[in-house]
Amino acid sequence: MRLGGALRARWGRTGRAARWTAAGAAVVLAGGGAAWGAGAGDAPRVRTSEQRVAVVDGPGDDQRVQLDTTFYRPVGRAKGPAVLLGHGFGGSKRDVAGEARGLARAGYAVLAWSARGFGRSTGEIALNSPDYEVKDTRQLIDWLAKRPEVVLDGPGDPRVGMAGQSYGGAIALLTAAYDRRVDAIAPQITWNSLADALFPSAAGAGPEEGVFKKLWAGVFFTSGAGRTACGRFLPSLCDMYQEVATKGRPTASAIETLRRSSPASAASRIKVPTLLIQGQADSLFPLDQADANARAIAASGAPVSVVWFQGGHDGGDPETERVEGLVRDFFDARLRRSGPALDGLTVTRAGGLDSSTQQVVVEEAATSRYPGLSGDPVAMPLAGREQTIFNPAGGSPASISAAPGLGALGSLGALGGSLPADMPGQTATFDTRPLDHPVRLTGAATVRLKIRGDGPLFAKLYDVAPGGSAAPARRLAAPFRVSDASDGGVTVTLPAMDYRFDRGHRLRLVVATTDMGFATPAEPSSYKVQAVSPLTVPTAPALTTASPPLPAWVWALPVAALAVVAAILLPGRRRRDASAGNDVPLEITGLTKAYKNGHLAVADLSFRVEKGQVLGLLGPNGAGKTTTLRMLMGLIHPDSGEIRIFGHRVTPGAPVLSRLGSFVEGPGFLPHLSGRDNLDLYWRATGRPQDEAHLAEALQIAGLGSALDRAVRTYSQGMRQRLAIAQAMLGLPDLLVLDEPTNGLDPPQIREMREVLVRYAAAGRTVIVSSHMLAEVEQTCTHAVVMAGGRRVAAGPVSEITGSGRRLEDAFLEIIGEAP
Repeated sequence: MRLGGALRARWGRTGRAARWTAAGAAVVLAGGGAAWGAGAGDAPRVRTSEQRVAVVDGPGDDQRVQLDTTFYRPVGRAKGPAVLLGHGFGGSKRDVAGEARGLARAGYAVLAWSARGFGRSTGEIALNSPDYEVKDTRQLIDWLAKRPEVVLDGPGDPRVGMAGQSYGGAIALLTAAYDRRVDAIAPQITWNSLADALFPSAAGAGPEEGVFKKLWAGVFFTSGAGRTACGRFLPSLCDMYQEVATKGRPTASAIETLRRSSPASAASRIKVPTLLIQGQADSLFPLDQADANARAIAASGAPVSVVWFQGGHDGGDPETERVEGLVRDFFDARLRRSGPALDGLTVTRAGGLDSSTQQVVVEEAATSRYPGLSGDPVAMPLAGREQTIFNPAGGSPASISAAPGLGALGSLGALGGSLPADMPGQTATFDTRPLDHPVRLTGAATVRLKIRGDGPLFAKLYDVAPGGSAAPARRLAAPFRVSDASDGGVTVTLPAMDYRFDRGHRLRLVVATTDMGFATPAEPSSYKVQAVSPLTVPTAPALTTASPPLPAWVWALPVAALAVVAAILLPGRRRRDASAGNDVPLEITGLTKAYKNGHLAVADLSFRVEKGQVLGLLGPNGAGKTTTLRMLMGLIHPDSGEIRIFGHRVTPGAPVLSRLGSFVEGPGFLPHLSGRDNLDLYWRATGRPQDEAHLAEALQIAGLGSALDRAVRTYSQGMRQRLAIAQAMLGLPDLLVLDEPTNGLDPPQIREMREVLVRYAAAGRTVIVSSHMLAEVEQTCTHAVVMAGGRRVAAGPVSEITGSGRRLEDAFLEIIGEAP
């Protein structure tokens, strides 16, 4: 398993779109993944060069290592701030090639490298030791300082930021501590103390009394076959692992070695702006690791921002675009000084599971002040007598919270249905009273326990519904060790999380004797467990959720306000705009839009769409497609240029908008109403006669059957998608604009949608589709416009764009410079 690199490869397109800019600074990224990047001009092919960079490292500078690197020149400029791009544990520079191209098109000079001991680089793995990997990255910065494409802040000093996942995140932190030329860092899902991460103690006793995280340690030290039992590690590290894995307890020398490879040993030396991004689905490096980094760096006086997202090493929603957008905004602000700096804490919260895509629907909440993990505490009394629990002989069968390769499944029912997460006789449970109002836990809850026994235990939180069914709040356990000599009292800090417990639900504290991810004694034993304090639950009232983007906000308004909304957004729906002007459905001329941070989203865009066409608006993330559609709908103003629909210039509330039906930026509905009632309410808000709605055709398009009369809050994302497209088709508008219409649909539904759009245009209407599904666009669209960097780079019939014998995907990748 590639820690970070493999995880990044699974990331989808959920979340906000990343914002790519053309002005440049030097950024060093050390993380896995691939993403489209749009940049300046017509996004030509990125020019690259391969080379081996010789470095000297080791405690006495006595080792010679060859680092395998690829340099990506900045596009559209002779010189720019630089980017050093690494990878996650077990990976190589190949894992980040797509991301490197995207950064290069955004105006960065990029150097991707395989860390020593990985890929084609020589040397042995030293776990980001200051004597080895940190010396390597410092010499790579020396190399960047000599490149003519890189902007310098002084002689030998390139403007440089660092970021990355997991292994790459730690090297970003450590390099910033040891090299003052680093200007900003954005590490992701990484560690503060490797000793505490692999030997955690929820009782605060430190790794000396921690519980060995045996499965994750095994992934670290045994992944990648080599000439030793643990691959290409330094022999001393291999010996260290063999010893602690055999004993199940750390030695003093092991703790010292792991601490030297940890930002905790040098965090007070980090003096640069820092963005810490940590995953809530992460049993390897939980949120407390980012919290420890945040507190240490803030104490040194550097500005620190923290992001908690839904994913992590155990899977979950990776929110690729949202996370990459935050990193890009951070570097734009800190290195290019071209936008506002991200402050405080940003959290993405689960809003339900899309059963069509198995992705979590998320929303974003933020506060300008990082509250830490203790927040504003709420005390919740726990009920439950003293309970006796048992550790079985051999420590098996073991309870399961999270484990490498299993956590990403989301629920253990996926393993076959009958496997429990907790074993009978091995757990003590303590419940709060049913909540009389919802509670949002943000941080790490604590509890005081009285325990008689000797050995490791595991505490975790469950959410108990009114019917009695219980589910883990997060699939994470807090390990701690107790002793008969400890007088029986211990304060336990539970795993940090952001989680909402609904009204009528109870919080359940579970204490288990076993956990499959950790080392436990082979000898049978028993414990007596009693909760002697309330459960202290941290909250963060200042953490507020931002409003959803237009036009979804319309559906959060009281029904009485819909008439006002209709008067603002949809005045033309009261009539058919008989004086059509001309028969050209859409003509865009010289359209340009720049945002306040200087990002040029759309630049001098021109194209024309005729009646009967199905036009695909294509381009990588950040190409300007959604901004163009929002201007087309009259939701935002262009800086220059114009849009004409049937000859009439588009302005907010223009009557000609009555001839346009649209679905952009996701569906928004009143969740407590049925699908049918939402469509009816929408149409009544337009003020047009009911017989003009063509509701029967729209309902046929939705294909929801009996679900149409269920509350929308019970719908999957795919069902919401179909309902939103049906809503856009109400009234059979002459011009239909759809953004990612097949997102969340299964293959038969996609085929049906294709046929609907083709028939819709064949009746003399016009359809514009923005989509990433190029194979589907090729089968559906008659014409296409390809955008990159806000500009039109190709346009015409799909058959002409593809040429003879080529797929649209191949032609598209060649046009934007992504072809292999």
